[in-house]
Amino acid sequence: MIVLTLVVAVLSVAGCNGAKQPHIVFIVADDLGWNDVGWHNPAMITPTLNRMASEGVILNSSYVQYLCSPSRTSFMTGYFPYRTGLQHEVIAAGQPRYLPAHFTTLPEMLGKQGYRTHIVGKWHLGMCNWKYTPTERGFESFFGYYSGMEFYYNHTRLDGYDFRANKSVALDPTRTYADYLFVDHALDIIEKHNPEEPLFLYLPFHLVHVPHEVPARFENMYSSIQDDYRRIYCGMVSMLDEAVKNVTDALEKAGLTDNMFLIFTTDNGGPTFNGANNLPLRGAKATYWEGGTRGAGFVHSKNLLQKTGYTNNGMMHAADWFPTLLHLAGSKPDSDIDGVNQWDMLSTGVDSPRTTFVYNIDNITRAAAIRHGDYKLMVGSPGGWNGWYPLPKLHAQLKEQLAHDAEDVDQQWKPQLYNIKEDPEERHDLSSQMPEMMKFLQGELEKYRQKEVPPQNAPYDPAGDPKNFGGVWTPGWC
Repeated sequence: MIVLTLVVAVLSVAGCNGAKQPHIVFIVADDLGWNDVGWHNPAMITPTLNRMASEGVILNSSYVQYLCSPSRTSFMTGYFPYRTGLQHEVIAAGQPRYLPAHFTTLPEMLGKQGYRTHIVGKWHLGMCNWKYTPTERGFESFFGYYSGMEFYYNHTRLDGYDFRANKSVALDPTRTYADYLFVDHALDIIEKHNPEEPLFLYLPFHLVHVPHEVPARFENMYSSIQDDYRRIYCGMVSMLDEAVKNVTDALEKAGLTDNMFLIFTTDNGGPTFNGANNLPLRGAKATYWEGGTRGAGFVHSKNLLQKTGYTNNGMMHAADWFPTLLHLAGSKPDSDIDGVNQWDMLSTGVDSPRTTFVYNIDNITRAAAIRHGDYKLMVGSPGGWNGWYPLPKLHAQLKEQLAHDAEDVDQQWKPQLYNIKEDPEERHDLSSQMPEMMKFLQGELEKYRQKEVPPQNAPYDPAGDPKNFGGVWTPGWC
């Protein structure tokens, strides 16, 4: 799953010389691959994202989780998912799983600082009870869908309709493409917003997650690509680029960009099995390889960044956005979170304060991974799709390799060690050559395990079946 995060801080850093609080726009792209943006792959038609990345700071070592719900957990709480119970896979439709209510969320904290908080797009942090839905977790308004994916035109997931305006069902008799509706709603929020009040606009787009649906004009931009999956997927990426353009043009017109900080990130690595590409990185979405966890992204601001126009290699994790954005708002976390404030690194280019992070700890799969300095330890299965996948000419040419690699998730993997700085493609396992480093990292991983919360893994509950609620996915059954 890819999540692109666009944070737009529209003023100056609050708390610094009495500066005014910035507006913040946080855009997340869903299932965007490392090699699916123009600054990594010139064949991708992403002029708006390219321009903003080149004007801002490209993040070369910004890590996300291996799947959607875990990354969104980190964005919203500042915790590694293994400390929240959402480290295992994703919240599937009909499962009574959720971000527990005792965690204070980013919009709750920003709301206390006077921010107007809005979410437009995908939630995917629980919906079996109303208390787990966006407007009960700190957002003033919600326009979008609760689950992990749906059809773009008819807004259904499995046998249920999933589209909401706050807590009400948002009917769409015209069957308009979901992300067109998201952009229109975001523009309405921007146009009506009082610029004297700080804005937090969270835009987790559905794009570019499956299903493979996109208006023809975007698919036609890649008519030379033979593979259907790849051609449609690339069209979806260019549609995302246009969506970002329309939103940022509206922010400019409203006068908000003069004091704005923008983050753009994916939520996980690209699903190579669905047309994405992560070259030269190894692996895919749903794996602990760099291709599943290193996220394409950047930050942008007209006035807040002292150093721009370069690529930053500092280590950063999805959990770090929580304390960093609170710093911009003039606040700080009120609990012992995992995230660290990265503002100095992002704004001036100094070294990252982070030296270690946990990719994941999952005692159901008995797999885990940790990074300390340049070194990465993986124990247990890193997931399926463990190779380096070329750009497909025809999807059938990859199908056999992908099917074979998917079986790797069940094989017995010995612990692996990689020097990510020297070997970002993870081609040279150093475990047998560096026993002392192995011992050290295994010890560090065990320290982090002490804080692990048992992973939620509740199965599908028929009580949540949409047929019990007039064909609509509806909270109120757990």
